[in-house]
Order: sequence, then C-alpha cells, then structure tokens
Amino acid sequence: MEANITTSKQTPAKKPIELFQIFYKYGTIITIIALIVIFSLANPTFIQGSNIVNILRSISIVTIIAIGITISLSVDGFDLSVGSVASLSNAIVISMFVWFSQNTLIAVISAIAASLVVGAINSFMIVKLRIPDMLLTLATMFIIQGTALTYTKGATVSQNMVMPDGSMAAGLISPFFAKIGEVPWIIIIMAVAVILVHVFLTYTKHGRYMYVIGGNKEAARLSGIPVNKYKVAAYLLSALFASIGGIVLASRVMTSEINSGAPYLMDSVAAAFIGFSVLGAGKPNAFGTFIGAVLIGILQNGLVMMSVPYYAMDIVKGAVLAFALAITYYKQK
Repeated sequence: MEANITTSKQTPAKKPIELFQIFYKYGTIITIIALIVIFSLANPTFIQGSNIVNILRSISIVTIIAIGITISLSVDGFDLSVGSVASLSNAIVISMFVWFSQNTLIAVISAIAASLVVGAINSFMIVKLRIPDMLLTLATMFIIQGTALTYTKGATVSQNMVMPDGSMAAGLISPFFAKIGEVPWIIIIMAVAVILVHVFLTYTKHGRYMYVIGGNKEAARLSGIPVNKYKVAAYLLSALFASIGGIVLASRVMTSEINSGAPYLMDSVAAAFIGFSVLGAGKPNAFGTFIGAVLIGILQNGLVMMSVPYYAMDIVKGAVLAFALAITYYKQK
C-alpha cells in the first residue's frame, strides 16, 4: 500500500501580477507617454523643444494653484476659493502699479496680504464654526469673486486705462515684475513651488502631521497633534499659493481681467486629484500634482494642435478627472 507523503515545505504559489496595481501606480505616466506618441504622430511639431517649453509655461499657474489645493487635501480639507483668490490677487497687484504707482515689493505684498486674510477667514469658519470646508469655500468663492469685481468696478485694469473721472491712469507696471511671467522664470517659480512643498509634506515633521490628520483626525488629536493649528496653516498656505498663481498670471498677461483666476480652478482641482494615483501614492502629493498638471497641459496642447474645438476640451478633461477619481477611490476602497 503506497502512502501519500506530504512535505512540510510547499512551493509558494506565484503571486499573480495584478494589472490594476500596475496601472494604478504607473497609469498616469503611461497615459502621458501614450499621448506624446499620438500627438507627435499627428503633428511632428508637438515634440519640438519650443512646444515642450510652451506646455510647461502653460501649466505653471495651474500647478502653483494646485499645490495649494494639495496642501488643503493633505489635512482632509478642500479649498474651492483658490480661483477667486487668484483673481483678487491679480486685481490688487496690477492696480497697485496702475492706480497707485507703487513699486513691485509693495504690489506683491499687498496682493499676498489680502489673500492671507481670505485664508484666515476660511480657516476660522472651518475650524471654529465647524462649517464643512467644501460648503464654506464654495461660499467664499462667490464672496471673493464679488469683492474682486467690486474692487475693479467690473473693469479690466491695465496701463493707460481710462479712470472713472475720465483721466488716464498714470502708473506703469514695473519691467522687473513683467519678467516674472516670462520663460524661464515662470517655469522656475513653478519648479521651486513643487520641490518645496514635496520636501515639506514628505520629509518634515509638520508635513507628516498633516498626512496623519488627513488619514484620521481623531487619532491625530489623541496623539497630541494640534489638529486645528495645522488645518489653519493648510488653508493659509492654500491661499498663499493661489495668490502667487494670481501674481504670476498678472505678470504674464500684464492686465487684470474680470474673474481671471476662475478658469484655473477646475484644472487645478483635476491636477491635484490625478496626483493621488501617481506612482501609487494614494494621497495628495506635490510631485503627483505636477504630473497631473503635465497630463492636462499635454491634453490641451495636443487637442489644440489637432484643431479640436475649445468647447470640447472640457469633455476630455472631465473624462480624465472622472477616470482618475474612479481609480483612486476604487483603490482606497
């Protein structure tokens, strides 16, 4: 009679490679590479150096504003007022030059100070009055948008504009300030913002505390982390980066258009959420946000080169954002 002998050591079963895991980690990178190949085949000028620089320049403002959203997301918040804050900052910095003949330092400090006031109001209402962040920042988005419009009286602020009394504005925009919105400085400012926030969130104690708060606020509080202080700091930083985005925009276009920051809101939100899944991070992060902005920039640039109507671009961007959110939240589940 033959005995069945079973060995204690069994060959471990090979762990199946899950395509979803690979796509979750590298899907955004793969998509970018695929888009570059497709757009380059459709139009060889897409891959030229001048166009690459143009894409980086076009995403600079989006990335800077999205970095602020990323910080608010790190504490499980969400700041919808960044577009309006950028508009307000844009209006103030240009008006300081044109209406009040101030220098660059005063103009920039004035814009940042006004934006930080908005951040302080947001954080007070969210932290002290416990109003849900999305609802509160939605409300302040309209309030700040109206404030910016009231401040400029609904007019475009620019050099040599006609003032309400019929005279011409005498102030001039500083040539030094005008350089900020040019290549390479606009790209350098974006790169510095991404690197600083990446280092802050990833390698500092304060950044790690923000992630702990975002993961489990109650556990963070029981661990002795001052949750409210970090939430206040997150909304102040969100307003700061929105302000910097508005200032860079002002330097780039040299005017203050009505609601100039509003179009950057949705692109910034999309970039921040797409960044969740970059390299499998599963959380808001500055590098992922930059990659998300690159994806959006490539999409916009490539679709323009292929003569896709501008009104159809939002459909594509919305689909990409929905896809990124689906992957992120399915993974978290």
